[in-house]
Order: sequence, then structure tokens, then C-alpha cells
Amino acid sequence: ATKLPAEPGFREGICSRLLSYREQLDFLNPIAQPLASRKLTRKLLKCIRKATKQKQVRRGVKEVQKFINKGEKGITVLAGDTMPIDVYCHIPIMCEDRSLPYAYVPSKTDLGAAAGSKRPTCVIMIKPHEEYQEAYDECLEEVLALPLPL
Repeated sequence: ATKLPAEPGFREGICSRLLSYREQLDFLNPIAQPLASRKLTRKLLKCIRKATKQKQVRRGVKEVQKFINKGEKGITVLAGDTMPIDVYCHIPIMCEDRSLPYAYVPSKTDLGAAAGSKRPTCVIMIKPHEEYQEAYDECLEEVLALPLPL
């Protein structure tokens, strides 16, 4: 197992890429709904990689929150294993108020890695861009099809 720098509550320092999708589900917090399927998670992370190359990604709670408030459109992807949930529990509400699509993926480590960072990331917003529009539209369609929590 690859050891990462210690972070409080960070899965005993084991890199999540060594855990299967099913194993990552054990670390989810109670608000991680709607959760992306394994296939959709893969598509979202791939879309994030493409968006990062085009610099069309907003990363981190502060930045995503700022651009949601400014009225920017995009898919918001949240990490389902973020603790404490108080850090980002207001983001889904902001998205729902502005009719923005959002979904949870199981791992903040994978989310950060997809955005080209060595650090885990708990929230990312993917903005549309013509360079990866097909992948974006496919993800958007599937995220919109996910059932919203009550």
C-alpha cells in the first residue's frame, strides 16, 4: 500500500486507488446522495481530467461556492467520504436552489487526483467547454437522471 502524508481521519494513509469502488462505499458519509454509479464515477473523473487540461475546473469549497453564487453553470462533483460533513453540507442546497446538477463520488483522493492535484479535494465544479463537450453532455445527462434525495 502506498503511504500518503498523515491527515486526520484520512483512511489510515492508504491511497484510495488501491480500494475498489465497493470498498470505498464503506467510508461514505450520511449525506452522500445522489451517489454516482461505478460507471458514472469513471466518466465524471475522466471529464474532470479533460476539463483540468482546459482550465475549466473550479476546485475546493471556497472557490466552488464563490462561483455558484456568481451564477456560473456546470456539474458539481462532491466527495462522499469527506468528514466532517459541516465542511461542505451547504453546497448541495446551493446547487438545488440554482438548479445546478450535482453528484457524489466515493473518494476525495480520486477526485483530487483527477484534477491533477496530489491533495484530496472534497468538491469540484466542471464547466462546459467545446473541447470535451461530448463527454460533458454524457455526464450531465446521467447526473440529471440520478434521483435527488428527499
